[in-house]
Amino acid sequence: TWYTGEKVWALHDKLVKVGAAWQVLLFLFALEIPFIQKAVDGTLDGTGDYGFDPLSLKSDRRAVTEIKNGRLAMIAFGGMMQHYLITGK
Repeated sequence: TWYTGEKVWALHDKLVKVGAAWQVLLFLFALEIPFIQKAVDGTLDGTGDYGFDPLSLKSDRRAVTEIKNGRLAMIAFGGMMQHYLITGK
């Protein structure tokens, strides 16, 4: 297997070496194309809405909930990285 318990930084270097990091970056770029198109057109509203709503669930309350959820996730991830950098575990 390619993962044998290395630390996070060594794992990052290994992903770059085998080329998997480029695949991830290209996939993320493909997800950002609708956002870039809205930014170029000047129709960007700041909510991250890609216009995909097949079940018609969009509402202002739901948008605010999603923004708050995203912010909380970023804070949680920052806490996990800080814990790793301080303790190494």
